[in-house]
Amino acid sequence: MNLEYFLLFTIIITLLLLLIQRTESGKRRVVIVAMIIPAILIRNWANFRDMETEAWAALGAAIVLNLLFWVLIGRYNPVPSSEDIRVLGLDD
Repeated sequence: MNLEYFLLFTIIITLLLLLIQRTESGKRRVVIVAMIIPAILIRNWANFRDMETEAWAALGAAIVLNLLFWVLIGRYNPVPSSEDIRVLGLDD
């Protein structure tokens, strides 16, 4: 197993999953559909470079990292809705 590709795949997949996890619930479907394209590109590239083992191991590691993030941070700090977000400096 090539450690550099494993780390690269883990970082990329973790960021994609984190983006889906921290998206507002009403817009989550749109983000999931948009993340299908990079996921397919990563899968095709891993197949082309003969790195399926690294990609599957990175997917497992990314899921574990995202679950840890959700347990430690995400569960206690839920994603606010668009109406709840206030911009500092605006005089409304």
